[in-house]
Amino acid sequence: MALRVEKSLLEGPHLVVEAGTGTGKTLAYMYPSLRYSLLTGKRIIISTGTKGLQEQLFYKDVPFLESLLGPFDICYMKGRSNYLCRQKLYDIKPASLTPDENREYKVLVNWEKKTETGDRAEIPAFPEKSTLWPRVDARTDACIGKECASFERCFVSEMRSRAESSNLVIINHHLFFTDLAIKMKTEDASILPAAHAVVFDEAHELEHVASDCFGISVSNRRIGDLARDIRQAIVGTARANAIVQAAARMVDRFALLCTGLPGKVEPSRVVFGSRSKFLQEYDETYEGVLSSMKYLHLELSNLEDLEGAESLVSRTSQLYGELRYLLESKEENAVFWVERRLAGPGAQMNVFIQATPIDVAETLSSSIFERYNSVVLASATLAVQNGFSHVRRSLGITEADEMIVPSIFDYQKQALLYVPPDMPDPRDPSFFESAKKQVLELLKISKGRAFCLFTSYELMQKMHAALEGELPYPMLLHGTMTRKELLESFRTSKNAVLFGTSSFWQGIDVQGEQLSCVIIDRLPFSVPSDPILQARVKAIETRGGSGFFDYQVPKATIALKQGFGRLIRSTTDRGILAMLDPRIQHPGYGKMFTESLPPYRVTNEIEDLRTFMSGCAA
Repeated sequence: MALRVEKSLLEGPHLVVEAGTGTGKTLAYMYPSLRYSLLTGKRIIISTGTKGLQEQLFYKDVPFLESLLGPFDICYMKGRSNYLCRQKLYDIKPASLTPDENREYKVLVNWEKKTETGDRAEIPAFPEKSTLWPRVDARTDACIGKECASFERCFVSEMRSRAESSNLVIINHHLFFTDLAIKMKTEDASILPAAHAVVFDEAHELEHVASDCFGISVSNRRIGDLARDIRQAIVGTARANAIVQAAARMVDRFALLCTGLPGKVEPSRVVFGSRSKFLQEYDETYEGVLSSMKYLHLELSNLEDLEGAESLVSRTSQLYGELRYLLESKEENAVFWVERRLAGPGAQMNVFIQATPIDVAETLSSSIFERYNSVVLASATLAVQNGFSHVRRSLGITEADEMIVPSIFDYQKQALLYVPPDMPDPRDPSFFESAKKQVLELLKISKGRAFCLFTSYELMQKMHAALEGELPYPMLLHGTMTRKELLESFRTSKNAVLFGTSSFWQGIDVQGEQLSCVIIDRLPFSVPSDPILQARVKAIETRGGSGFFDYQVPKATIALKQGFGRLIRSTTDRGILAMLDPRIQHPGYGKMFTESLPPYRVTNEIEDLRTFMSGCAA
């Protein structure tokens, strides 16, 4: 794999590679990338799926490579919201803070004097859901650039300078595509430096992240944040009262507009398909929102001596333009939808009006695969039925070499795949009770030490409630603490069972007998009512393809491979994989799943599991 990566960097074409768990794919792309950069002086961007993997590369793999090749220049970049804005911190009025925020404020004030990076990760004890941090981070919408009194000491500016002089720049996908979206509008606004090549690890996530970053969203939360920042900025100015009232009017009118949006007043995602009819019915309310924004824009534009006024003017203008796009655009390659999301337990409902591109292939083809000399896509889960046609289609890849590097693990000896006999279809009302019996029996056999992974948050909670107290094992539930805390508790609690949803299907590494069983409730098909899925399926079928076989099954196959990939993480790991969904053996599409999975031994007999586990440490 390292030789193929080097060939791609030297000669092209692009490279798509699936490298199974345990193959050492990280070093297989890092080593040739670094060698190439040191020899040619050309910069390479390494983009990963998560901040956790970024940290692994920077703090573990980079020091190892330096021990072989000597020191080199490397930059580790995250999105702007991860960094402190010094000026925002200086401008905070402690009297306006809650007691919790005041405690956090004191921590930040002390840390700001010592930190060299401004990266929030340096203070791990800082609350994950801090309400103060969003008011002091360096995100773009409130940045005033060179007008800022602290610009010369800005953490983001310093990060950019380091990147410009680095051989490798390690980032995450969200930052790459957010920057690309900005670059497509204004080249000079980009924060990533030019590079010869880009390597995407965890490349199976690219379509989703790109769609998210290229989309547009206007919400009551975003409008409320603007109104709050306006109130704080204009204190003491001549027109303060009038502007505050105008900002409050904008908030109220947008809230009134939201009451007419489609969907129930509960967490949901629904297609916003009748926008023209909605505008006819709510024309007066909509015009009221727009007029309040225009008035704010005019008033803020006249505040020439107010520091930060230019940023507030720009944010108001952007909201105005994006709201008009969301309600009036005739764009065919976009799905318009509404999402309602709780801000937290017992918190208010946030409402988002959104537009997401249906197909990102053409955009990615022109902005990535035609722009960079070499692009390497790597993942443990990219191929479907030993081919890359799905990823090629969805990402717009035309010319590329392909490679599959098999895992070093002996799956025939290390794992047993169990598909229970006579399970009802997951859509059948009797499925839950049957699944409950199977999970209970499986956890007894494995003595806990299991991940129970669900495609539905509701089903996860229901199963956890049904089994809690049935077994003498710690039953950990996703959502009751942070993911990091849950994993630490799982690792340190004997015979623990962790009930989790989507974020526990990938990027989790628990080695050893502590994790000896992974149970998956059903094939991870996307929710049929999801607006983006519906739009993509319709687009594929309009072109004469099959939305189910060309899109839904390949996506679910890759997700299933990710879930099963949690179990075997080393050559000494052993355990049970259980799939409770009988559709994996469907005569029509089941083989697309089974032929894409590693070569596990498969059984329908519960006694086989007992025999197998008797050979594992208890």
